Amino acid sequence: MRRYHVTTFGCQMNAHDSERIKGLLEDLGLGEAATSEEADVVVFNTCTIREKPDTKLAAYLGEAAASKRRDPSKVIAVGGCYAEAQQERIFSLYPDVDVAFGPGSIAHLGDWLGAGGVGIARGRFGLDDRAFAAELPQHGERSYQAWVQVSMGCNSTCSYCIVPAVRGREQSRRPGDILAEVTQLASDGVREITLLGQNVNSWGRDLLPDIHTEFGELLRACDAVDGIKRIRFTSPHPKDFREPVIAAMAECASVCEQIHLPLQSGSSRILKAMRRTYDRDRYMALAEKLRDRIPDVALGTDIIVGFPGETEADFADTLAVVKEVAFESAFTFVYSPRSGTDAATMADQVPHEVKIERMERLVELTQSIARSKNAARIGRIEEVLVEGPSRTDPTQLRGRTRRNTTVNFTGSAQAGDLVDVIIESSTSTTLRGTQHATASSTVATGPTGVSGRL
Repeated sequence: MRRYHVTTFGCQMNAHDSERIKGLLEDLGLGEAATSEEADVVVFNTCTIREKPDTKLAAYLGEAAASKRRDPSKVIAVGGCYAEAQQERIFSLYPDVDVAFGPGSIAHLGDWLGAGGVGIARGRFGLDDRAFAAELPQHGERSYQAWVQVSMGCNSTCSYCIVPAVRGREQSRRPGDILAEVTQLASDGVREITLLGQNVNSWGRDLLPDIHTEFGELLRACDAVDGIKRIRFTSPHPKDFREPVIAAMAECASVCEQIHLPLQSGSSRILKAMRRTYDRDRYMALAEKLRDRIPDVALGTDIIVGFPGETEADFADTLAVVKEVAFESAFTFVYSPRSGTDAATMADQVPHEVKIERMERLVELTQSIARSKNAARIGRIEEVLVEGPSRTDPTQLRGRTRRNTTVNFTGSAQAGDLVDVIIESSTSTTLRGTQHATASSTVATGPTGVSGRL
């Protein structure tokens, strides 16, 4: 049997796309290899939002090219956002690449590889022929969790972002297709789903006039699917976080009390330069409303440090917002110019050493807040979805709370079980505790529909 290996860079959408790439290759009769060295078909599903993934990809492709020289029959495929962004140059940059394809063209990968990986031809597919990866066979990494693609592409014009150029305009999947997938996942034993889109809470608007719907309605429909115990979604845009979505979150039992709400900057001046279409006051009002309407909600965010023109006063505004909102988690990034974006050619690019110094201060603040937030959970009983053994201590189990905090705990459970854990200690990133035997602790329901009590 010919074998494949997929390496994934970047966001949750890429993780979802890689599961579909694996499913497609397995449908062609290939099996999965543990390493790229052992594989006949090597696939890199790429990201190009920042410079670091590009650098890592170059190193990985160098290793793959060396392996191909030892075995000329090996096939190297590059997919994802980087392949789309570099569509005119990728084969000249990397002559050993056999196939390149964009994120909306995964369905065509099989056409190039052929049955069993025979008949390789060089080529790429562009945004003019997009298809939802969600329509392809799925290789689920976990039997109890699943990504569910609800849309692809983005209509926003953030000045720093290349996503619209590489993933195209926003396109929503039809609600019936999404609900059919969620229903099938539930019957297969999936307990937690994450709805995915570049701007997930604007889902449905492009379906007008044929279908009148919005994201809050989709949340309610997924909540009604028997067997689904947890619903998450990412990423929403603050400008589109409207009342129907907030109401659905507050009222639907399976929608988790966790929201990833990208801030990017706490300075209204910088937000305008970023073309984020909200200012500091509007963001703060939304955060306050979410905390008021959704008890115990955990807010996470994205923050860019060193955007062109960012002054010390602008950065101080960001620190002030972080303190006031008190995010439970934050993904922090040093601004990286992307070719093809307006921000890359802006004046007043911030020196690298200034970016790094500001980043250090921001990370120190976010970790301090997270440490305090997690310490406040000590003594509480948290519902945990078990993921398996702890990565650092195999005698412990690992899982996540509804608020998406990692918990390492002592207990007896299987991956996919929902158990109660009493929290006994914490760090800035994790909680630690002991399984608490209560009537609410349940064993995961599998495809047979059998469930039980711990």
